[in-house]
Amino acid sequence: MVSTLIQEARPSTPAGPPAKGNQPTRRRRRRNVLPYVLVLPALIAELFIHIIPMGLGIWIAFLSLNQLSIRNWINADFIGFTNFLNGLNPTTAIGSQFFGTLGRTAVYTVLVLGFSWALGTAAAYFLNARFRGRAVLRTLYLLPYALPVFVSAIAFAFMFNQRDGIINKILVDDLHLFADRPFWLIGSNAFVVLVIASIWTTWPFAFLLQLAALQTVPEDVYEAASLDGAGRIRQFFDVTLPMIRASNVVMLLLMFLATFNQFTVPFVLFGPSAPSESLLISPLIYQFSFGTWNFGLGGAVSTMLLVLLFVVSLIYIRLVMPKERIRRA
Repeated sequence: MVSTLIQEARPSTPAGPPAKGNQPTRRRRRRNVLPYVLVLPALIAELFIHIIPMGLGIWIAFLSLNQLSIRNWINADFIGFTNFLNGLNPTTAIGSQFFGTLGRTAVYTVLVLGFSWALGTAAAYFLNARFRGRAVLRTLYLLPYALPVFVSAIAFAFMFNQRDGIINKILVDDLHLFADRPFWLIGSNAFVVLVIASIWTTWPFAFLLQLAALQTVPEDVYEAASLDGAGRIRQFFDVTLPMIRASNVVMLLLMFLATFNQFTVPFVLFGPSAPSESLLISPLIYQFSFGTWNFGLGGAVSTMLLVLLFVVSLIYIRLVMPKERIRRA
């Protein structure tokens, strides 16, 4: 009885605040979910813009899809690897055209990549020094990159026009180097014009990346090389190039993929039917798909191009990237 009265007489302890042990966990979960929420719009856009069209293109490569079956393309006949075999058979007209265009595209890529890298690197090395008017020259050098590619291609088409282009006016009327006005946009000259126009639209990208990489090279390295008696040329090859090698590795891969897939410049210069001497692989796919209305063959060639670029890029990354990581380590 006494113990009961004592317990009733004791003041009741107020209830404490609710446990907060779960709040950090909830915050951690929200932090873990937030990156995925932010990336979700880009993933959806990538899905509908690239992944789904790429999957449809690969599926079309296995179909007999032409102007007769395009209306009901879902029910087009499945023909397996026939389109791939037609493209890979060098004894047929399609296979011969494919391999010839592939080799021409490889030569075109090497020329554009080499000259664009050399011009971009030289311009970046020159404008990395401090002098009056450097900002103006940097802006002027970036103008070709700021302009849309099709605008530059249209300008080159006018410049190399056979009748009233400025190139023929200078070479024929002013310098008298040719007796007649040459045709630049047809025949073998078309490939030269294509390379020149592509270099013009590509080299500012190399210049921009190289200039950013050069600004990360410490001035102390050049001062030490100068004290050792190294001139500007030796500093460039022994100091500058090794210091910006990481940037060159990535830049060359990006420029290779963009140049090998080039479509805008040749299409604007020559139209839907480019001269055979300047036909590249991307315009060839366009001709197969929308010129001869053989969508299955166009899908097969584009799929083979996708596989080729993926394999080349993978080999490049496996061979070059590990060496770069070892150098930095």
